[in-house]
Amino acid sequence: MRWLLRLVGLVIVLVVVAVASLLLLPGDRIAKIAAEQISAATGRDVIFSGRTTISFYPVLGVSTGEVLVANAGWSDAGPMLEADSLKIGVEPVALFGGEIRITGLEAVNPRVLLERAADGRVNWEIGVEGVAPSGQSAPGQPAARSERLALTLDRALITDAHVTYSDHGTGETLTLQNINLDLRWPDYDGAATFEASAKPAGSVVTISGELDQVGTFIAGGVTDLSATISTSGGAVDFDGRAGLLPQLGGRLSADLSDTAAFLAAFGVSGVDIPRGMGRAISVATDITFSEDMRLSLRDSALALDDNRLTGAADIFLGGDRPRLNAQLTAKSLDFSALAAGQGASATSGTSQSGSGSGGSVPTDGWPKTAIDASALGLADGEVALVADSIDLGDLKLGKTRTLATLTQSRLVFALREVQAYDGNITGEFVLNNRSGLSVGGKMTAAGINLETFLRDAVDISRFSAKADGEVSFLGVGQSLHAIMNSLEGSGGLRTGRGVISGIDLDKLMRSGDVSGGTTVFDSLGASFTMQAGNLFNNDLLLSLPFATARGEGRIGLGARDLDYTFTPTLLEGDTRKGLAIPVRIRGPWANPRITPDLEAAIDLNFKEQKDELKAKAKEEVNRAVQKELGVTVEQGQSVEDAIKNKVEDELKKELFKLFD
Repeated sequence: MRWLLRLVGLVIVLVVVAVASLLLLPGDRIAKIAAEQISAATGRDVIFSGRTTISFYPVLGVSTGEVLVANAGWSDAGPMLEADSLKIGVEPVALFGGEIRITGLEAVNPRVLLERAADGRVNWEIGVEGVAPSGQSAPGQPAARSERLALTLDRALITDAHVTYSDHGTGETLTLQNINLDLRWPDYDGAATFEASAKPAGSVVTISGELDQVGTFIAGGVTDLSATISTSGGAVDFDGRAGLLPQLGGRLSADLSDTAAFLAAFGVSGVDIPRGMGRAISVATDITFSEDMRLSLRDSALALDDNRLTGAADIFLGGDRPRLNAQLTAKSLDFSALAAGQGASATSGTSQSGSGSGGSVPTDGWPKTAIDASALGLADGEVALVADSIDLGDLKLGKTRTLATLTQSRLVFALREVQAYDGNITGEFVLNNRSGLSVGGKMTAAGINLETFLRDAVDISRFSAKADGEVSFLGVGQSLHAIMNSLEGSGGLRTGRGVISGIDLDKLMRSGDVSGGTTVFDSLGASFTMQAGNLFNNDLLLSLPFATARGEGRIGLGARDLDYTFTPTLLEGDTRKGLAIPVRIRGPWANPRITPDLEAAIDLNFKEQKDELKAKAKEEVNRAVQKELGVTVEQGQSVEDAIKNKVEDELKKELFKLFD
């Protein structure tokens, strides 16, 4: 019994000595032990500097001054981690070996540098053995493997962090500031929950979620991940699996009630999104992100305001520019706000006129607002779209099949099928911003309803007919005004039987009566050229029941005006009496003046009488001049020559008198 008591007493003494030794350890000694343990586990030098203090209750821990964690050996960019101060709470046994169980960690103003080398190595991969300087396994050595990081965290608090990511392969650098993190990771192989917030541009962005198997994730494996990113403008959710390579796969959903506010929270400010293009966005898609920097979207549903699209897409992020391949389908799409020039709010102070399209273009000319087409240089790709209908504001399209190809700031819309205005349009439309903005295209139309098309396009509703035509054009400039005033190109138009309302060409071309009415014509055909924003035509042929009318003149596509003349030719056998009077149309599109060209009417209807009267008048004038001046007109001599000779003779007589 006595030996038993002595043994118990010895154990108590040893415990007291051990505890006393622990309590007598200075703070810097504990910090040094913790630093050595962390360095051994991570393979990175850890330095605590400044005044170090120790706490015993409620947890054992140390508080340090500045902290430095060394970077990978291949980097020369400085420490991987710096912090103004660090508080570490540990279990006492961790100081004497074994796993480092950190019960608490608090870092103030840490600066984290994450780097990817040009050969693919990353500086956040710690405890890695068997890696040659090239980043590959050394010859004769086993494959590179990551050592298990003996570390857990009951709770980690990080405030006011600064994170910089630098990719030396692509030259890309990304910086995030004002980051706060609350991380709970009690079991190395278990789950970790996290909640982070940052203010990259003044507004709060929060990220929260759970990583299922942290140890597997650190070792380079794939594990379950759920995360939510939210701002005042909306939220993005992900539920799937992820790895460090990087690897990502799962279901992504987004509900952005205010897209501009969401982007502004990440520093993309001043975005003015027209209605129909995504003021509010809803997305649901299966997403996969692979190590080769390929992002794949499948079973995707996208809502841009009231526009709904479905489809799939692949985005390649590994090149100089992202490349997008997508196939999209939709029912009805409404992009009318683009033509109206509406962004976040409707424009004001714009005069409007006419009917049909509602006068979305100001009556005093095309908008001079600068067009920023720099977005054409952000990516390359191909997007195929099939839609049941598209409302462009001024123009209404039916069934549409198009392929958009973007290559180095040049966007080509191949119009494989565009049903519009009871007809069909094929061809291509090009936007090119490689050396300043230009707009061009070449299109063919068949069976177009001129009445509805002209009403929507240029607010003219007088013509009713089915038309076929073709046009090629090119315009240059940084505004719609500049483009329309620089248009060059050519084309042609042909119609069958039709009606011109508001004018009776029978009465107008016979009597000059402009009181209105209706004209029925059998056919119309014309070709045209475009120069400096003006359309010129000199071969228009309009076939009427009683006559044919030829037309020539100018239509100002840039100035939005016209100066055009119809000249009639009465058909042979016509028994109706009347005069054939040419018609001249001049003035702005919105309110042109239609008047008879009386001088041309005289030439057309009284040419023989006019010539006879002119000859008689000339004869009388010559007779009067001869009598008054005493000039005799010889055979074959004009009055002008006879007067000239008379004057020369008189001058000679006066000159000879000087020598008398």
